Formats: sequence, C-alpha cells, structure tokens
Amino acid sequence: MDRLRGPGVLRRRRGVGLHRRIPLDPAPPTRDDQGVTVETISIGPSDALAPVEVVSARAGKGLEGDRYYFDDGSAKPGEALTLIEAEVLEDVGLTGAESRRQVVVRGVRLNDLVGKRFRVGEVECFGVELCEPCLYLQEMTRPGIIKELVHRAGINADILNDGQIRVGDPLVIL
Repeated sequence: MDRLRGPGVLRRRRGVGLHRRIPLDPAPPTRDDQGVTVETISIGPSDALAPVEVVSARAGKGLEGDRYYFDDGSAKPGEALTLIEAEVLEDVGLTGAESRRQVVVRGVRLNDLVGKRFRVGEVECFGVELCEPCLYLQEMTRPGIIKELVHRAGINADILNDGQIRVGDPLVIL
C-alpha cells in the first residue's frame, strides 16, 4: 500500500480495489509542538565517553573531540553523528554514554528520520540508517541488551554544515 503525504492517505484495500481516506499518523513532533530537544551529548577521544554541554560539528568530519572524528573529511555516509531517543534509554536502563551514542534526544521517533533532513541546534543533518546495537555494546553493558535495542538503538546521520550542538537545543524536521 502506498502512503501519500497530505491530510489523509488514499489506500487500496487488498483484493477489493476500493479506495477510502484513512488519516495519517501525525507527523513526528517538532520543537514547537512537543518540545523535541537534545538531552545529553557524550563524546570522547577513546571508549571513555564524557558528557559535554556543547560540541562543534563539522560537515563530513563528525563531532570535534570524539573518537570518530574524521579530521581529513573522510567520514562515510552515516559515520559523522549518532543519535538515540531518551525514552528508549530509560526503557532499557542505560545512559547516553553507555549506549555509545553521541546525542540523546527526547520527543521524536528517530527511526522516522532515516532518509530525511533535520536540524539539531545549528547543524543540518541527514538520517542515513538505523544504528543497530553490536556485540561490543553488549560487552560494555550487559547480556541481552542487543535484543532489547534491536531497531531502537538510534540512527546514524551525516552532518551537512558546520555548527554547534548544545544540550537543550531543538531538533527540527526540515
């Protein structure tokens, strides 16, 4: 079934050939209607991540001071930035640093941002893919965390312009 944008969806019911209007799910919230904000930022030059209040983001490079900062601008698609939902972290009992993700946001379904442009603070981003949990995360946290986080462990994104991201900044879908 195809989903069209607009006030409703025109769907063909399987095997019937009839059309009817079905309301769309509401669009992911923006700062103006639901308070989508950055809750924490965690970076570090090694596996020891620490929270920071502000970080400089560089297009094609990543977050300055982070272990995955590509000074030569060689970040592959999705390697520059990782984000995860605060609600998911609360559900599984991890902190942002424990999740190995750089930016924790509240009030948005990040999976819905794959393939879309959005802005975090001053930084325009593009959601590239889901950031699935790995064995290293499980080794650093606890057994079973992979199963708890499958398809909920955040997204990988590209950074499209230089700027800063601060705790409390809005995330706005463009």
